[in-house]
Amino acid sequence: MTRELEFGRREAASGQAKSLVIFLHGYGADGNDLLGLADPLAPHLPDTTFIAPNAPERCSGNPMGYQWFPIPWLDGSSEEAAQEGMRKAFADLNAFLDARMEEEGRTAAETAIIGFSQGTMMALHVAPRRAEPLAGIVAFSGRLLMPEVLKVDMKSKPPVILIHGDQDDVVPFTDMDRAGRALLDAGFQTYGHVMKGTGHGIAPDGLGVAMQFLKERLPG
Repeated sequence: MTRELEFGRREAASGQAKSLVIFLHGYGADGNDLLGLADPLAPHLPDTTFIAPNAPERCSGNPMGYQWFPIPWLDGSSEEAAQEGMRKAFADLNAFLDARMEEEGRTAAETAIIGFSQGTMMALHVAPRRAEPLAGIVAFSGRLLMPEVLKVDMKSKPPVILIHGDQDDVVPFTDMDRAGRALLDAGFQTYGHVMKGTGHGIAPDGLGVAMQFLKERLPG
């Protein structure tokens, strides 16, 4: 049984929604942490509704925030707990995507995901295992989980843009290259942008590239 995720929502600026963007936040944050990005994106994506869920669990490393799954080297959890947390979170996110797309009246081709850090890990794992390809995945500062099984498990190949700071001391910059190589090898349309001088965060140039990527792929 999946867990229902709380979420925040911003209406399409034009009042006539034609597309949907779902933000997936990082470890220890919450949906509001990324929902604010709707403000700079909305003028360029006026027909887009923005939704940002809270991850399903309170974060043991930061009780004020949420986590998609435990991270042993941060919170002292076991590898078994991390794997079980992933399994449950993947199912939760799939159910959330299904419910929100149905409620908003959007197809997969009209829906994109913007992930950050652990949210990117969720997006890059879940989206390729869905039957219908999403319009796109914007993957900020994360990594591809279990790249060795991507070719075996994938059911669709949404376009992906990997965006990472070259000074990231949380998720190493080298993870961008690893993810890119695995995605390209599996046949994904994959792009990359390096935020020079940026740590574990989202710089203006990265957000601008993400906006253009989505503008070219979402209807409206």
